[in-house]
Amino acid sequence: MSPILDRFDRPLRNLRVSVTDRCNLRCAYCMPQEEYRWLEREEVLRFGELSAIVDAFCLLGVDKVRITGGEPLLRRELERFVEQLSRRSAIQDLALTTNGLLLAQQAPALKQAGLKRVTVSLDTLDEAVFAQLTRRKGLSDVLAGIDAAAALWAGRVKLDTVVMRGVNDHELEALLEFARERAVELRYIEYMDVGGATNWSMDKVVSRAELLGRLSKRYGAIEELHENSSAPAERFRLSDGTLFGVIASTTSPFCAKCDRSRLTADGTWYLCLYARLGIDLKAMLRGGASTEQIAARIASVWGARADRGAELRLDERARGPLLDASELRTDPRLEMHTRGG
Repeated sequence: MSPILDRFDRPLRNLRVSVTDRCNLRCAYCMPQEEYRWLEREEVLRFGELSAIVDAFCLLGVDKVRITGGEPLLRRELERFVEQLSRRSAIQDLALTTNGLLLAQQAPALKQAGLKRVTVSLDTLDEAVFAQLTRRKGLSDVLAGIDAAAALWAGRVKLDTVVMRGVNDHELEALLEFARERAVELRYIEYMDVGGATNWSMDKVVSRAELLGRLSKRYGAIEELHENSSAPAERFRLSDGTLFGVIASTTSPFCAKCDRSRLTADGTWYLCLYARLGIDLKAMLRGGASTEQIAARIASVWGARADRGAELRLDERARGPLLDASELRTDPRLEMHTRGG
């Protein structure tokens, strides 16, 4: 069926499904606080419940699903959920985002279960910087996970790098070389002022324009690929054919073509990464609502959607972090590790 449209004619096509709010890293741009309020275990949806809600979205035209966390590979027997979703004919693109720590061990089972694509977060190639950013060790495990994924999903692996001035922006070229050697596509992401990024400030952002300027000094002319896509990344090509992307959510928002929304592990649906309030779909599901009834609720909410959070943030003159630590302690769903980024 044709996707339903919101008030700005944006279709509902792309759903990010968080399977857990737990993570085995503490990345500075996502989880900078020392204390966290976690989702109650009994509130976290079972795989069958998550699948039922996904079915409601599929009735409305969603055909792209990405499994997220927290760190999704911490959820036991994740391959069972992947297999459930892979059997849905409506889902044309089934992907996973992971920090890569556990990927080498789990990649074969995920591939066999039907996972189509993998994105791995990789912010540095330096062990010391990795420890500074994540407050954990394990870079070698992440690199092993990337190699395992590249072997199993040839041409279907992406690396995501959040660029932070003074932290890892000196590695722009090294990360691109690393990706090129493995035939995977790197995507640079501007540091965003969402969720747990309570230490965010504009001076730490390396903009799209600055990033491209710095890369052109090393590689020469860079060609922009003008693609008709709702994907968040703008794609570019070096003279040797190397492809890479830039997600410029902070300085060049793409709200006008955003077709994605997010479902937390406890069944709260968010229509925008900047949204403070979500829609409780778990209550409907556990209250006995049918797939069609849940779909009707989703349709009515999406049809009234007018969210454009990144654009509104861009207009703020005194721009600081979106939330402070006290708000995050009040509502764990505001954290990026809960709603899947």
